[in-house]
Amino acid sequence: MSEAKRLAAEKALEYVEDGMIVGVGTGSTVAYFIDGLARFKHRIQGAVSSSDQSTARLRGHGIDVLDLNATGPLALYVDGADECDPHKRLIKGGGAALTREKIIAEASAKFVCIVDPSKQVGVLGRFPLPVEVVPMARSLVAREIVRLTAGQPVWRDGVVTDNGNWILDVHGLAIVDPVGMERDLNQIPGVVSVGLFARRPADVVIVGGEPPAVL
Repeated sequence: MSEAKRLAAEKALEYVEDGMIVGVGTGSTVAYFIDGLARFKHRIQGAVSSSDQSTARLRGHGIDVLDLNATGPLALYVDGADECDPHKRLIKGGGAALTREKIIAEASAKFVCIVDPSKQVGVLGRFPLPVEVVPMARSLVAREIVRLTAGQPVWRDGVVTDNGNWILDVHGLAIVDPVGMERDLNQIPGVVSVGLFARRPADVVIVGGEPPAVL
């Protein structure tokens, strides 16, 4: 699937315009986008990064990494996804960067999601849903997730997010109402962020292929 990821990332570069500050996500598909963005580094003002991993890759290419508080709203955000449904709603967070990704998506006028064909699903939930939690609330949140969703939360042991929090991965879901589930899970005390991007879905989805499909 690496070639499909590369083709999707290359297509996303067409959305980069001169003078932009580009929001950049995290993951293996985004890594191809960052490598391609290096060709445009003298034409853009810089990037806002969703993770320490992406920040390091951007800086390795000589691209300025800027603080979202200083940039204000962004014109473009490019990121991958773990799953994408036909309505461009997503599950994200396999790389444990979901909170910062969600913040940048919210701050951006256009969210372009780049995926390989294996990420397309009819109903979200085959990929375990990541939920970032404050460490002391892990068990509380897990019990509430079981009560609300009947899914099975599993602690991603040994993983600490860039924000210093933990991840619960919720297995066994078939998410027929992603907006409602996102809203309900966000209300649980101790939840920092939910890996459902449904209230603010992608605006454009690029599926890697020859040629890439733009949805």
